[in-house]
Amino acid sequence: MLDAALEVLVEDGVAGITHRKVAVRGDVPLGSVTYHFASLTELCTQAFGRYVEQRTAEYEALFADVASREDLIDVLVELVGGGPSRHRSAVLGFELHLAALRDPVLRALTQEWTRSSRAVLARFTGPETAARPDALLEGMIMHALLSAEREPREETREAIVQTLGPAAGSGA
Repeated sequence: MLDAALEVLVEDGVAGITHRKVAVRGDVPLGSVTYHFASLTELCTQAFGRYVEQRTAEYEALFADVASREDLIDVLVELVGGGPSRHRSAVLGFELHLAALRDPVLRALTQEWTRSSRAVLARFTGPETAARPDALLEGMIMHALLSAEREPREETREAIVQTLGPAAGSGA
């Protein structure tokens, strides 16, 4: 049911989720959804909790083979310009952030996600720098979702390189 709820959140957002839509999407009786999730708030909270758990594992895996600065930049560029699965994840992430503006429980989930994503980035940038590429990525991903035209990969790469700052030992 939580996976079905996530799909409804991708399609209709928090404002459009209903027990009925989740039941239809999950191919389960409506009573099952309302029995397990008495309120839409509870349903959304648990669905977003599942998303954060899944996304954290996926995000860590993306960086598993990063062995150089160029590898890191390549992964970050792909995060911005990724395909359909990344689009789905980005939509869910922004739905979560928007809902978290008014819900302290969801805000805690966004803070959990931010801590974990920055911890991954800090392995490559240091903890004092990790917030910059994290914020840049979120902004660039949002712009990519909303734009009718893709930004050229080279422009995305250049923005990431500038945000990361000079390479270690570059003297620049």
